[in-house]
Amino acid sequence: MAQQATPVRRARLGRALGPEPTTVNGVVLLLPGGEETSARRPSPMMATASVRALGRRLTRAGHAEGLVTHVVHYRFRGWNGSEAHLARDASWAADEVVRRYGDVPVCLAGVDMGGRAALRAGGHTAVNSVLALAPWLPEEDMAAPPEPVKQLAGRRVLIVHGTNDERTDPELSFRLAARAKKANRDICRFEVHSDGHGLYQHRGEVHALAEDFVMGTLFGRNLSRPLEDAFAAPPPLGLRMPLASGFGKALRR
Repeated sequence: MAQQATPVRRARLGRALGPEPTTVNGVVLLLPGGEETSARRPSPMMATASVRALGRRLTRAGHAEGLVTHVVHYRFRGWNGSEAHLARDASWAADEVVRRYGDVPVCLAGVDMGGRAALRAGGHTAVNSVLALAPWLPEEDMAAPPEPVKQLAGRRVLIVHGTNDERTDPELSFRLAARAKKANRDICRFEVHSDGHGLYQHRGEVHALAEDFVMGTLFGRNLSRPLEDAFAAPPPLGLRMPLASGFGKALRR
C-alpha cells in the first residue's frame, strides 16, 4: 500500500481587511504573536486576534491612499531557534506582496514574537518601515550572537513597549534600538508607562501612534510632532519617549 506524502505547510496571507482599493499603493503586513518553540499549526482566530483591531484601523485610515492590509498566517506557532520560522514567513509574505501588487512600499507590523519577526525580516527590499509592538526578544547571552540590526538600515522603525510588560522585557527592546540607532538614525522607541504586554490600558493612544507612523512612512503624510521629535532626538531620549495619555485625539482627521 502506497504511503501518502506528508503535506508541506505553507504560509499564507489572509484576506485583505476591508474592501481593496482600486489601485494599491502600499501594504501593511500584520504579524501576530507566537511562541518561542512549537511545531504546532497556529489557531487562525486566536493567532490573529491581537492584530486585527490595529489592522482595521489602518485600513480605514489608508483606504483613500490605496492601502491594503493583510494578516500573515504562519506555518508554525514557534520561532524555533535558528529556523526563525516566523521571520521566514514574514519574508515570504513580502515576496507575495511584490508578486500580487508590484513595486509598492511595505510596512511590517508585528506584536510580541511577531514584532521580532518584523524586525528580523525588515531587510527585505520591499520593506520601507517596521512597527514592533511589545516585541519578544531573546535574553542576551554572551555565548550567542546578539539579535541582528544591520538589516534595518534604510528603514524607518518604531518600537512601542509597555513599562510594566511582564512577558517581554522592555529593556531588551531598548538595547536593540540603541544598537540599531548607531547604524540607522530613523529609529525611535516609545514607552507606555504603567501598561502591560497587551498595551490594553492605552490601546487608543498606541493605535493612533501606529496609524500616524504607517501613514507617514508609506504615503508621506506629515508625522506628528512627538514622532518627529523622537526620530530627531539623540539616544537615549529618542528611545525612551513617553507616549502621552490622550495621544491621537487632536490628530483625528
